[in-house]
Amino acid sequence: MAKTRTRFVCQNCGYQAPKGFGRCPSCGQFNMMVEEVIEAARPGRGPAARPTALQRSTPQRLREVSADIGERLPVPVEEFNRVLGGGIVPGSIILLGGDPGIGKSTIMLEISNLLAESAGRVLYVSGEESAAQIKMRADRLNVEAEELFLLTETNLGIIFEHVQATNPAILVIDSIQTTFLEEIESSPGSVSQVRECASRLQYLAKSSGICVFLIGHVTKEGTIAGPRVLEHIVDTVLFLEGDPFQAYRLLRSVKNRFGATSEVGVFEMAGDGMAEVANPSEAFLAERVVNAPGSAIAVTMEGTRPLLVELQALTSPTAFGNPRRTPNGVDINRLLLISAVLSKRVGFKLHEQDIFVNVIGGLKVSEPASDLAMAIAMASSYLDKPVPADLAIVGEVGLSGELRAVGQLAARLNEAVKLGFKRVLAPRMRRKGDGIPGSLKLVEARNLAEALAVVFPKD
Repeated sequence: MAKTRTRFVCQNCGYQAPKGFGRCPSCGQFNMMVEEVIEAARPGRGPAARPTALQRSTPQRLREVSADIGERLPVPVEEFNRVLGGGIVPGSIILLGGDPGIGKSTIMLEISNLLAESAGRVLYVSGEESAAQIKMRADRLNVEAEELFLLTETNLGIIFEHVQATNPAILVIDSIQTTFLEEIESSPGSVSQVRECASRLQYLAKSSGICVFLIGHVTKEGTIAGPRVLEHIVDTVLFLEGDPFQAYRLLRSVKNRFGATSEVGVFEMAGDGMAEVANPSEAFLAERVVNAPGSAIAVTMEGTRPLLVELQALTSPTAFGNPRRTPNGVDINRLLLISAVLSKRVGFKLHEQDIFVNVIGGLKVSEPASDLAMAIAMASSYLDKPVPADLAIVGEVGLSGELRAVGQLAARLNEAVKLGFKRVLAPRMRRKGDGIPGSLKLVEARNLAEALAVVFPKD
C-alpha cells in the first residue's frame, strides 16, 4: 500500500509547503496553514475528466477565428443586465459574492425564476439550506416558474449526474464553499476543494454551453473566501454590497470578460424581494434636507452611469489631543488629504476639530471626482453656512489646492439637469467640451479657495 503523503496549504492564498508554519510565508496571514492529504487524481471521473487526444484543441490562424460568442440571454431585470454587459453569455461562469445576509440567495432565486420563464430550464443547487427553507423564501418572493428545478446537494459528482439528467440552460451553485469532490480528502471550503470544484464547473460550462452561477462567501476583509485563483477561473465577478441597515443594495462588477467593469446596478430590499431602482440618483436624494450646513451634492460615476449622491460632513471642537477623522462611505486617506489641504491652503484650523464624513444611502464613493464636494461639505460645516440648494459639485483636489478636471463631464452635467440642478461647480477647463446642457450654468474655479468664494460669498 502506498504511503499517505500530506502537505500544508494556506487557506488564504493557496501557498503549499511540506510542513506547517504559524505564519504563511507568502501572504503573511497567521494560523491559515491547514494539513491536507495528497492523493493521485483518478482519471475518467465525471464529465470534467481530461479530454482525449481526439478532443484536444488545435491551433488556428487568428484571422480565421470567429468573434461570434453567441446570442446573449437577456435577463428581465435591466439593472442586472447592465452589470453583465447586456445579458448572459452562453457557456460563461459567473461568481456572485457578498457579505452574509446581504441578499445573495434572494436575488439569485429571483433571477432564476425569471430566467426559467424566458431562457429555459434552470437548476438551482443549494448546499446550505434545506428544500423546505428555500420553498419558504420562494413563496415570499412569489417564485413559481414551471422550469425552475431545486436540488439540495453538496457532492459535485452527484450534481453533475443531475445536470446530465435535467439538461438545464442555467446552473446555480449556492455556494461554492459547500461543494466538494469525493476524491479530494480535504474538507469542503478548503483551497483544494474550491479550486478543483471551480475548475470542473468551468469545464462543464465551456464544453456544454451551460451558464453557471457560483455564489461565494466573503471574508471579514471583504474578499471572496478561498484561493485567489477562483476569481481568475470565472468570467465575471459580481459583488453585492450595501449597508445592512439600509434598504439599498449595489450589484457591482469588478471583473467582466464580456463587458465593462465597475458597472453598478442598484436594488432596493423590500418585503417581497429585491426591486430594481430605475433612477438611483433621485432615490438617493429623496430625503435630502435643503439648506442644511455640512451637506453637498457630488456628481460621481459608477462605471458608465452618473450618480448624484449626498455627502455630509460634521466638524466639531475636539476634546482630545488627537482629533478624530471618521469616514463612512469614503476612503480614510482621501478624508485626511482633503482636511490637510483645507488646513494648509485655505487656513481652516481643522487640527482642533473632529471631522465626520458620511455618504447617504450606504454607498461607497472612491472616485477622486468627489474630492471637491467633500471639501465643500467640510467647509460648510466648519463655517456653519449651507451650500446653495441648486448647486451640484464635481472636481478633484490636488495637494497644492488646485482643482483638476474629471472625465465624462457631459454625462455628469446631463444627470444633474435631469434632477433639477441649475448650477454645477467644476474645475476650469481650457477647452469647452461638447454636450454641456444649455440650461445649466457651469461655474468654474481654478483652485479650492476660488471654489469656496463662489459657494460662500462674503456678505
